[in-house]
Amino acid sequence: MWIVTRYIGLDITMYEFETEKEARKALKNIKGGYNILTEVMCVNGGYHEKRVA
Repeated sequence: MWIVTRYIGLDITMYEFETEKEARKALKNIKGGYNILTEVMCVNGGYHEKRVA
């Protein structure tokens, strides 16, 4: 699962995508604020978060 998180001031918006390709395409089109692309992986029954961009 891929997440794009957008920060504008105190507002936070998160968008969820199934593939990296979808997430990167959306990331290019999201305007304003500070954006982070994250891959979330399930490892050993828990979640492991890896920042990729």
